[in-house]
Amino acid sequence: MEKQPDIAEHIQDALEGRQAAFSYLLTTFWSQVYAFQLKRTKDDYISEEITIQTFSQAFSHLGQYDPNHKFSTWLLAISKNIHIDRLRKEKGKRHIESGTNAENLNRIIDDSPTPEDALIKKQHHDELSHFIKQLKPPYQEVLDLRYFQDMSYKEMSGHLREPMNNVKVRLLRARRLLADSIQKK
Repeated sequence: MEKQPDIAEHIQDALEGRQAAFSYLLTTFWSQVYAFQLKRTKDDYISEEITIQTFSQAFSHLGQYDPNHKFSTWLLAISKNIHIDRLRKEKGKRHIESGTNAENLNRIIDDSPTPEDALIKKQHHDELSHFIKQLKPPYQEVLDLRYFQDMSYKEMSGHLREPMNNVKVRLLRARRLLADSIQKK
């Protein structure tokens, strides 16, 4: 069960642009949102994509979260709506895209180095490549673009043809998985 005061503090920190707060929220609720989508879609890849989109949308609209409700319920509602929109789009029905405020996209994740960044830079290239190859291809790609090709978020967004917000969330998740993999060794 989530502790609302603790979550409220992390949400406030995220609204102030603190990277660690976004990371905490992502790590804390990732499994719940992913499991919710896996039950609905029965597909790992689609579930992961919708989960990334869920956090992307939630982080860009974090100021709209009502603290009188559980944060996890709000995330699942966003996730459900993204899945419904995806189904409508796939069926060729009229799809209404929700606009994303470009100003909020840049507020989501600051560019200051994180512990994951420091860990990535300290590792030997060959050893690091070994760990990266154990990740799923979408995570391998964003890590390669960011750390080996030195692309900015904007360049990565253009290269991947995805909104910058999705790229940032995918990179955040990839760094977390990579750090966990390295720490287990």
